[in-house]
Amino acid sequence: MKTYQAKPAEVKRAWHLVDLKGQVLGKAAVQIAHKLMGKQKVTFTPHVDSGDFVVVINAKDVVLTGKKAEKKTYYTHSLIPKGFKEIPFARQMEKDARKVVRHAVAGMIPKNKQQDPRLARLKVFVDDKHPYSAQIEHSEKGQP
Repeated sequence: MKTYQAKPAEVKRAWHLVDLKGQVLGKAAVQIAHKLMGKQKVTFTPHVDSGDFVVVINAKDVVLTGKKAEKKTYYTHSLIPKGFKEIPFARQMEKDARKVVRHAVAGMIPKNKQQDPRLARLKVFVDDKHPYSAQIEHSEKGQP
């Protein structure tokens, strides 16, 4: 018996809607990464990008457990002297809550050539308004 190997031309991408209102960031990021990689599909093949599109709404309403909201810090460096920046979680949420969700999901996707195309299929919105309602409805009807 042969093992099935999916081919890139055979991939059918669905659209999923994830509402983060009141959800824990880490648990939601695991589910989103799972859908972006296509691991929920029967035809999952590790070397073929068979993931789906994921639309995330209400990113501003995500929560962290324990004291992480006070202690969590995001770091960046511009590679020039004195280019190191620290941004606390609360300030990053005020500035751009989409980056918090994207950063959490990116940390759960394998660091390889498929990472950028997978993250390109992640659409994050601060509130519940998004332009992808037609694709999500079409995908939920079971049509390709």
